[in-house]
Amino acid sequence: MESQLERHAVVDQDALDRAIAARVDAVLDERIAAKLAEIKAAKTPSMTIIATKGTLDWAYPPFILASTAAALGWDVSVFFTFYGLELLKKDLGHLKVSPLGNPAMPMKMPMGPGWFRSIQWNIPNAVQSLVPAYEAFATTMMKKTIRNTGVASIAELRSLCLEAGVNLIACQMTVDLFGYAHADFIPEVKEYCGAATFLPMARDADVSLFI
Repeated sequence: MESQLERHAVVDQDALDRAIAARVDAVLDERIAAKLAEIKAAKTPSMTIIATKGTLDWAYPPFILASTAAALGWDVSVFFTFYGLELLKKDLGHLKVSPLGNPAMPMKMPMGPGWFRSIQWNIPNAVQSLVPAYEAFATTMMKKTIRNTGVASIAELRSLCLEAGVNLIACQMTVDLFGYAHADFIPEVKEYCGAATFLPMARDADVSLFI
């Protein structure tokens, strides 16, 4: 028969094996966690933006977000598709504000005495559509507001993006659809591709935005 001493020896060995295994697991967990933290810290954050609108007011969000993220050291790519291609043209002077269909569009006047500038002009879309050259008026007022508040122009923001290394991508399908040529756009647009190329980029990005 197995002696009591031998049985204790077996039990002690089992306990020792379990203790060693637990310690090894704990050390491995610590090292893996540390390595993952190191990889995460070393990884450059990335962001992709899909820009679909080509009006003066809607041109600001993609360029502001892209330039800010790039200034923080992020890798940024902006995919311009459909009317968003207007933001890649060499001359941006044609961009206008479109008040119709934009219930948040009513804004304060950038001129006149204080009491006049404090008025919130809530003009219904139905009325705006009947006023001749209302779009031109709204565009002029928006540009004046931008100048008065010292906000950068779209051209300046786009230049900031390029200086910061933002990758501006044009949708080739939309280029073909609208009959554009690559020469219609700024030469800094180096990449023309479709959704099949852009989507994997968006999938792998830390932040993806649709504007």
